Amino acid sequence: MGQTLTGLLTSVRAIAGRPGTPTRERPGGGPDPALLAALRLCGDHLAALAASGPLTDARRTRLIASIGTLTTACSTPGADAFDALLRTGQQALDSGGDAEARLALALADEAIALRARSKGAWRLRGNALDALGRGEEAITAYERHLALQQNTAASRDVERRIATLRAAGDRIDEALALFADGAAGLRLSRHLPAAEARTAFTELVRLRTAELGAADPAVCRLAALYAEHRRLADRDPMADPLLGGAEPIGVPGLRRLVAGRTVCLVADTPSTAEQEQRPGGSLAALIEGYDLVVRCDAVRHAAPTARTDLHAVTLHGDAPWQGPGWDRRAAARLVFGDPLPHWRLALRSRLVPGAQDRVGDATLRRPLHDPALLGGRPDGEGPASTAYTVLRLLDFLGTPARVDLIGFEGPAALFPREREWIGARTGNADDTAVRITLR
Repeated sequence: MGQTLTGLLTSVRAIAGRPGTPTRERPGGGPDPALLAALRLCGDHLAALAASGPLTDARRTRLIASIGTLTTACSTPGADAFDALLRTGQQALDSGGDAEARLALALADEAIALRARSKGAWRLRGNALDALGRGEEAITAYERHLALQQNTAASRDVERRIATLRAAGDRIDEALALFADGAAGLRLSRHLPAAEARTAFTELVRLRTAELGAADPAVCRLAALYAEHRRLADRDPMADPLLGGAEPIGVPGLRRLVAGRTVCLVADTPSTAEQEQRPGGSLAALIEGYDLVVRCDAVRHAAPTARTDLHAVTLHGDAPWQGPGWDRRAAARLVFGDPLPHWRLALRSRLVPGAQDRVGDATLRRPLHDPALLGGRPDGEGPASTAYTVLRLLDFLGTPARVDLIGFEGPAALFPREREWIGARTGNADDTAVRITLR
């Protein structure tokens, strides 16, 4: 990848800096300045990536490939580089970093310079501004996108996001109105970047609580506004926000759910499913004896009516919101995924109302990477199975009375480093039931 990155950087700089390059031409002749500017931006980003050391992030690798496609389109006579430009901007945004979001915003601006009435370019600009926490500017870009968008169904997500950003701003305005004469409140504004607004809002709550006490009616209302503002930062409003009565739960709620209970993770294999469905079978009785039964991902072999108390699924692919709905009945459902916009969209698209009583919130979406939970990835990089993610989460919570794995052999075997982690914590193994006891 190092040589590929260096070669691509050389190509980008050569094309962007050569006046006679056959890029997409304007009616007056000559290369389009906006495309040349976009290539220079990509070149600067590639240079920064090259200086940062070896690349191990698959999303950044895809961004580099996208820049390569854009470079080819810009240097090929007759090729339409505009779509490649938008794809590169979206891939930069999907990479998840602040630098990538800034690149996406810059590429969106160049795309708008090329085609001022491109709804895709305006949406990319709105998404980039949104990712950078510049909500009021994002609303303006989103509204321009909506003015150009003729497909009503395709507009709903943007309309929902605008409503979220405005609602968050309204909470700030009401908080300021509660303490119009407060100097601390003047540092808070709906026009601040999201991170700064959150810090200022937190400080306002702290100061007013210390000054007036938590029982003061204005402070109580301020605390409620603050909680609503933080909730809107994590979740967009939905037509059915509780999905037929489902309750969002975070780390404290999950800790209470599993506290003092016996838990088993059941592998989804033909053999395990056949034994579980056998009337009067020993495996069926064994599984039924646990307080919580956990199943993972797409359950293809177990019967639809097989008991599932907790269903966990990991999002995969560039468009994880495109897939069958999670309609297996479960008391609670945890969805692991990153980046946050993809996770949100997948929940809106694939959760089935009434199929779960509780849904894990954003605090539970990436436990292996969240410093507030497991503190990063102490066991190395690379993909992790959903079962392993659940095990690490349960181990972190530390409240289950017992955690067992059932049927994780053969096709259901975990990755070697995962088996090593489990082996270091195994209490005993039962070959008859293919059961591993961790706790």
